[in-house]
Amino acid sequence: MTAWRLLLTRPADESAQLAATLAAQGVFSYSLPLLQIEALTESAEQRALILNLERYCAVIVVSKPAARLGLVLLDRYWPQSPLAPSWFAVGAASAQILQEHGLSAMYPAEGDASEALLAMPELSAALTVHSPRVLIMRGEGGREFIAERLRGQGVTVDYLQLYRRSLPAYPPALLIEQLTAQRLNGISVSSGEGFAHLLQLAGAAWPQVARLPLFVPSARVAEQARAAGAEIVLDCCGASATALLAALRAQPAPAP
Repeated sequence: MTAWRLLLTRPADESAQLAATLAAQGVFSYSLPLLQIEALTESAEQRALILNLERYCAVIVVSKPAARLGLVLLDRYWPQSPLAPSWFAVGAASAQILQEHGLSAMYPAEGDASEALLAMPELSAALTVHSPRVLIMRGEGGREFIAERLRGQGVTVDYLQLYRRSLPAYPPALLIEQLTAQRLNGISVSSGEGFAHLLQLAGAAWPQVARLPLFVPSARVAEQARAAGAEIVLDCCGASATALLAALRAQPAPAP
């Protein structure tokens, strides 16, 4: 696996953690964060949602930033964890953050995908109450898929929006310069928005970037990347370091 030289595009703190894990396995990486996370200022709406947490039969946490920032509010307004609701996370890494805080968070074993979460029997069981209500913790402008599917089943869905994401300000040529200077032969993105920012930063150089193997967390992001012209798209079936390492082991690195 030491032949792989990966570009990491996660937020800075997550890229640093992933880089350390990869280095321990002999994988070189270079970080160019394409997602900048900015916590939203606490609002009256946020307070009202968190203070009424026990009226929900389930809370769904869609990302690691949502887990971390949601726990800040939970600690502030619930010194003792509420008896309800049931906690769910789209991915294993987000679930781990909740579990380390003492919450019995469940997540789909099949991979980090909204579709897999919705198929969980545990979620179906949590919804078997009178007038089910679900709270989704997420960033501004997140994907509507989970809410739409739940509302289609007669579930009331509220959003607790905790942060906004943006593309850091980089010189236009930085991406292709670093791919060349660091002799990188693969790219890892952790979300659809991360891929969209990769495409945006690549600009006119995208056809060159698109030739590199691209590691993505789900079938949905794989489809998004292929539709944009990425030539070698590898679905890790999860956004964790473990999932990425498994995909790296299964895929030979390109010849230098």
